[in-house]
Amino acid sequence: MHNFEKLLFWQKSIVLAKNIYIICQEISSDEKYGLISQIKRCSVSIPSNIAEGSGRNSSKEFNDFLAIALGSAFELQTQLILVKELNLLTEDKVNALLNEVSEIQRMIYSFKNSLK
Repeated sequence: MHNFEKLLFWQKSIVLAKNIYIICQEISSDEKYGLISQIKRCSVSIPSNIAEGSGRNSSKEFNDFLAIALGSAFELQTQLILVKELNLLTEDKVNALLNEVSEIQRMIYSFKNSLK
């Protein structure tokens, strides 16, 4: 079992989720039940799956949850690209979030490989 709160990629994914919630306030409320809702859900899914997996009984189970977290990170990346394409936020704001996502993706991927 791992202490997820000490994992840097979990800490960064919490910051990312917080940043997503803050930035989503700038998107038109027309998207409240569409894209905004989906973006928020998958941003929360990243640290949630890391935490859940850390409490599992084996490295294989943890690895499975890390794979889900990684999938959520790629889903979030796709949605942020769509936000940029639809001009719902400035390119600079979206790119800053995309950089955070990319860093977390790399960190999760590296940690997953270390569990094998």
